[in-house]
Amino acid sequence: MSTINDVSRLAGVSKATVSRVLSGSRGVKEASRQAVLQAAEALNYRPNMIAQSLLSQTTGCIGVICAQDN
Repeated sequence: MSTINDVSRLAGVSKATVSRVLSGSRGVKEASRQAVLQAAEALNYRPNMIAQSLLSQTTGCIGVICAQDN
């Protein structure tokens, strides 16, 4: 599993730049944006949902409990 560190190394940019590109933030040079996107695709980068949940303290999951009456 590739990480932001791997993407930044391959793209030749900082981890902060990778983070800004992947989150869709503005203010990143187009050449850097393209380098990050190409590196992410080449490495088959996928965000780590568990790590994101830990940082945001939300999971986006809803629990449902159903009681059965007899």
